[in-house]
Amino acid sequence: MSGPAPASGHSSAGQLLQLFADRPLTRRQVQMLSGLSRSTVTARIDALLDAGYLTTGATSAGAGRGRPAADLELNASAMTALAVDLGVTHGRLAVADGEGTIHAEHVLESDIAAGPDAVLDRVSTTLEKMLADTGRAQRSLAGLGIGVPGPVHWESGDVARSLTMPGWDHFPLAARLAERFGVPVLAENDANLLGFGEVRAGWPESHIAVFVKIGTGIGAAIVVDGHVLRGHTAAEGDIGHVKVPGIEGPCTCGATGCLAAGASGRAMAAALSGGGRTVQASRDVVELVRAGDPEAVRVVVQAGRWLGAVLADAVGLLNPDVVIIGGDMAMAHEHLLVGIREAVLARVQPLASAHLNLTNARLGDRAGILGAVEMVRDTHFSTHSVDKALAARQASSG
Repeated sequence: MSGPAPASGHSSAGQLLQLFADRPLTRRQVQMLSGLSRSTVTARIDALLDAGYLTTGATSAGAGRGRPAADLELNASAMTALAVDLGVTHGRLAVADGEGTIHAEHVLESDIAAGPDAVLDRVSTTLEKMLADTGRAQRSLAGLGIGVPGPVHWESGDVARSLTMPGWDHFPLAARLAERFGVPVLAENDANLLGFGEVRAGWPESHIAVFVKIGTGIGAAIVVDGHVLRGHTAAEGDIGHVKVPGIEGPCTCGATGCLAAGASGRAMAAALSGGGRTVQASRDVVELVRAGDPEAVRVVVQAGRWLGAVLADAVGLLNPDVVIIGGDMAMAHEHLLVGIREAVLARVQPLASAHLNLTNARLGDRAGILGAVEMVRDTHFSTHSVDKALAARQASSG
């Protein structure tokens, strides 16, 4: 939700609810902020209370005589969100409330290449059991947020053409899950979900944040004033296939010289394999770096330089206040950042880089599910969703 602002003279109940985004309010305060009559405020607040969007909190001492006024606040703890962060080989599932408290969490081993039917059936069955085990009522379920390792058309929730998700092209991801759970489903690219979660938790005041996920592949998200920037064809943030001088190897997309062919976890693992040593995944690379393996450190620093060459263009174009490095390779900490900083500072004007915060992600593996919960919360309490739900309640009551 966006921060509170004075409501218009014809504010709906959903618009009034936005006044509670950052603080509790009394009915009198709502009336003063909205400019609406006392009777109108009473009717709309009562509707929000009856529907469970608001709850009564503490009491505030009034300035004059009479009983203390009761504070009203968002009833975020009463809503339930299901969160799914799917990767290529495993996923993280969670049941949470609107305040971000995780009531159940599970890591699911699942191969995305098994196809949507097999993967989503297993995910759905697991989520249903998790929800039942928490004891949270089915009627409290407000929505489901899911991230997948490929491009997603935000408005429809369909998977776009994806090289990392064979068999998922044009699959109606959001519609399939909405049919099973009977609630709104927000389907998103995993980098966008991770970036949104990191910014909401760690840099909520940032104007422009760039998040980069480095795992098996490489993806990015741009978050502007708390909102994910979305492209025309769901291809935003696809920096892994930018061509970089110095990278000559083949990429999974079929081209050569892509950033992912030199700086992804898969590429680093391949570079460190040989001579009797087999390195299979990005986390294996991280373990070698932490053990002080000089060749692993060299490979990671060079990957950082290649990534920094691409990020330098983003910094020069967007002038972000923070660039956040996430994904498995972020656990390599300073070794990766050293290469990134070196390349960025060598290519960008001091005006753009002097106050740039280049840092590692803070949430680790939980960024995706927390981002999903935040997206569900924002949608549940949005003006449009609230007014639509209240209108449906009124129609059903006759």
